[in-house]
Amino acid sequence: MTMTHPADNLSISSQARLRPIEEVAGAMGVGQHLLEPYGRGVAKLDLTAIEELAARPQATYVLVTAITPTPLGEGKTTTTVGLGQGLRQIGRSATISVRQPSLGPTLGIKGGGAGGGWSQVVPMERLNVHLTGDVHAVTAAHNQLAAMVDNDLHRGSPSGLDPNAVTWRRVMDVNDRALRQIVTGLGPAVNGPVRQTGFDITAASEVMATLSLSRSLADLRARLGRIVVGRTRDGEPVTAEQLRAAGAMTVLLKEAVRPNLMQTVEHTPALVHCGPFGNIATGNSSVVADLIGSRCGDFLVTEAGFAADMGAERFFNIKCRISGLVPDVAVVVATVRALKVHSGRHRVVAGRPLPPEMTEENPEDVMAGADNLRAQLAIIRRHGVTPVVAINAFPTDYPSEHEAIAAVAEQEGVRCALSTHFEDGGAGAAELAQAVVDAAEQPEPGGFRFLYPDELPLRDKIERIATEVYGADGVDYSPTAARDLDSFTASGYGSLPVCVAKTHLSLSADPTLTGAPRGWRLPVREVRLSAGAGFVYPICGDMQTMPGLGATPAAGRIDIDEEGHTVGLY
Repeated sequence: MTMTHPADNLSISSQARLRPIEEVAGAMGVGQHLLEPYGRGVAKLDLTAIEELAARPQATYVLVTAITPTPLGEGKTTTTVGLGQGLRQIGRSATISVRQPSLGPTLGIKGGGAGGGWSQVVPMERLNVHLTGDVHAVTAAHNQLAAMVDNDLHRGSPSGLDPNAVTWRRVMDVNDRALRQIVTGLGPAVNGPVRQTGFDITAASEVMATLSLSRSLADLRARLGRIVVGRTRDGEPVTAEQLRAAGAMTVLLKEAVRPNLMQTVEHTPALVHCGPFGNIATGNSSVVADLIGSRCGDFLVTEAGFAADMGAERFFNIKCRISGLVPDVAVVVATVRALKVHSGRHRVVAGRPLPPEMTEENPEDVMAGADNLRAQLAIIRRHGVTPVVAINAFPTDYPSEHEAIAAVAEQEGVRCALSTHFEDGGAGAAELAQAVVDAAEQPEPGGFRFLYPDELPLRDKIERIATEVYGADGVDYSPTAARDLDSFTASGYGSLPVCVAKTHLSLSADPTLTGAPRGWRLPVREVRLSAGAGFVYPICGDMQTMPGLGATPAAGRIDIDEEGHTVGLY
């Protein structure tokens, strides 16, 4: 097969011969009584599957993560899909579990999240645009709570909610910078009190994170009730339960809590569910999808957002705490272009071609950026998980550059495999699949371990992440952040895990620092609470939770042809 341009992904998807979704489920050992078809090639899975399949053997649990990415991304989803197909190529049954893309990036600059080339989930148009409406259900549930907050204020705050201490904003699933800061209640008094608020993208909603970390519908109902929307004048938290909003929110999410079943171009079963923002939340697919997928074959392959310092750390210390599943192997995706950037000699800008000098053969630049790969491997090993390096091949690479990455992996004592899954599908990932099988048979000494215990104080949890994962010398708290931590601890949230919100473009909190920076401290300017999802998140730097559109957004290229087929989506 020849290398496929991203614009051809839709063409590959449209030509894919889909198997009936009942056959895909059958390959997982899932009966039709657990399926509710949603059009061609998609079905919802009933959550009773978790209990029904519980007696089956546990699949080998594989996480796909990466080195610190460029703004272009390094292909984690494509690698996840390719690896699932590759495992089947070598005779192992496999299911993949991936996140549902957000419309904002799809219509903005990043494109869709279905994978790419001959390693993608199909139909990719369905996956990237609406799917079964889960994201819209999250939007509705989140905004219903926002409406209940404003209604409470309009009625004189019977809950005791302080109008100046409301933290609950609104969300929508497109990029719209004009809505980052707004004023509501303008006009006559019947429109409610005038106050400043704003919008975030739906993927950044605490409801999305809560949905992704719930183990059942009842668990979701309880978690939604714990969401804190603000505080009283005495500093006491006000919850969705107190506003009597959690019940209606649960009803709106009753269908969305069930995972979606699709397939790859090679018919590997694909569970697609949830998509919490990777900067301020877990950046992982749902717990319930993994609980089902972990009983459906030899291997379950899932992914985590951004690099190991972010998505994998949260996967280990937040998601695995809740699911009870123990990862066996972590695949660290490495690309020539990202390692060249980590040499500090090049700069990549989203939406623009690679600088010409980056496409020249230069294994020395690859080696110069290798400290980032070494640091990400150390993070995986710190948690007692066996790492495997996947070299995600691009057409601008040279064999000498791939050899440089392999040499680094050998120095670190880690298995490494070149993967051409984008171009060659599962056959191109067979070598990687075998490396994963071999790694699973030789676990790290001591086995899986969390970075910190639940009872460790919040400050100590943050410091442990900063020093042992990011490589910082320590943590500096602003007065606001210090007050936040004291307040959350006093309110009974001190045992929650921590989800540090920082840039994804560096191991540090400074996006301009490449490689594996040393001699820096993590600056925490404030700390926020996601009581429903069940974590606190320190804010380190300027986190943008409502993206804007670029100069040439993807939405400008998307259309329909004369036959009504979608064109321009990738």
